Amino acid sequence: MTNISEVEILLVEDNPNDAELALRALRKHNLANKIHLVKDGAEALEFIFGNGAYAGRNIGNKPKVIFLDLKLPKVDGLEVLRKVKSDERTKTIPIVVLTSSHEERDLVESYKFGVNSYIVKPVDFDKFIQAVAQLGMYWMLLNKQPL
Repeated sequence: MTNISEVEILLVEDNPNDAELALRALRKHNLANKIHLVKDGAEALEFIFGNGAYAGRNIGNKPKVIFLDLKLPKVDGLEVLRKVKSDERTKTIPIVVLTSSHEERDLVESYKFGVNSYIVKPVDFDKFIQAVAQLGMYWMLLNKQPL
């Protein structure tokens, strides 16, 4: 894990295999040195808002992007998305839903709550690695955000 004051990517993923593949893809392109992994929606909200296990974390040190799975334990990804995008302090953080869900409802709700991008995880290992690497490079290197 990285120093939480330097987090650039917050990865919210409960599946250890998908988390490892995402980390591997980001490492391969030198984008994983400032990544923080959380395994459920409740922990994601604690990290983002600096409470619970992350009490005292400076929430002014926002991640540059959040990669968010939807099907999460404790608090689902749609609720995490809704809370982050409805709060003045965090609503400008880009959120990319990275999910296995093909459900139209999830897609519509994600955009209704303000998601920046919705990606269905490719089943193929190599395509998954490539997709995450491309997402990381776009959001970390190309995308411009307000300070």
